[in-house]
Formats: sequence, structure tokens, C-alpha cells
Amino acid sequence: MNAILKPLEAQFEAMTPAWLDAVLRVEESAYRQPWTRGNFIDSLNAGYQAQLLTGGNPPDAQLLGYFVAMKGVDEVHLLNITVAPEHQRRGWARIMLDGLAIWSRAQGAQWLWLEVRVSNARAKAVYEHYGFRHVGTRRNYYPADGSTREDAIVMSLAL
Repeated sequence: MNAILKPLEAQFEAMTPAWLDAVLRVEESAYRQPWTRGNFIDSLNAGYQAQLLTGGNPPDAQLLGYFVAMKGVDEVHLLNITVAPEHQRRGWARIMLDGLAIWSRAQGAQWLWLEVRVSNARAKAVYEHYGFRHVGTRRNYYPADGSTREDAIVMSLAL
């Protein structure tokens, strides 16, 4: 019997408190200094753009990734974008960036901004490939191990 492989279909949906347990499992598996439940709740309460990328159909939908972004006057600041570790290297980050860019343009934004850890070479490569440019550095921006801090690279993308 020959098995037919079907590509995983994915869709965006709004992040809601009902998804936070799954989001936190991904966040904690992806980062050494993850966002907390409070960070996500504060973002939802503030009305930030918080989207999930899910694959499959309910009730078996899988959380592939998510992003949280804050709208400004003529810009959008990407605060968090995460692909679940078991789904990385499959193009999902690019799909989420595409979704964010489309939404941002619809909001009248001319720029996307983000910070990325100096040590996060994979993320920097994804952003650079997408067209983001290094425009500055924020010294001691991120918490690191113990009481140390890590610099952030500031990147922007003209929409």
C-alpha cells in the first residue's frame, strides 16, 4: 500500500487565553529566557496583534508558531516570533513574517522593527534573508544566564 503524503495545511488565528498553555509549552521549549504567562496576558490585554499559526484541523490542530506585534504610528514592532522547535526549518517563520507584513501594511505601517539576540545566528539569518537590515545595537538588552545581560541587534524592514 502506497502512502500519500499530504502537505500540512496551516492557518492563522487570533491568540486567545485558551491557547496560552500550549503557547507557554512552545515558548519554554524554545528559549532559555522565555516570556511568562504574564507577558502574553499583558500583550493580549493591550490589544497587540497576537497570532497563532496552526496546522491540521480541530480538535487535532497543532501549534506551529506564533507572533506578537505592537502597532505604532507608522511602524510595527515585532515583540516575539516563535516556531515550535519540532516544526523549525520548514519555512513557517517566513509564512508568519509574510502574515505580519501584510497586516502591517494594512495598518498603514511603513516599517517593521525588531530586536534579536546577538547570539541568535539562526534568527538573524532568517531576518536578513527576509530583507531586514541591521540598524543598531541595544547594549545589555536581554537577560542572559545568571546576572549577565546580552546585547540586541536592532533590525528594520521597509514595507
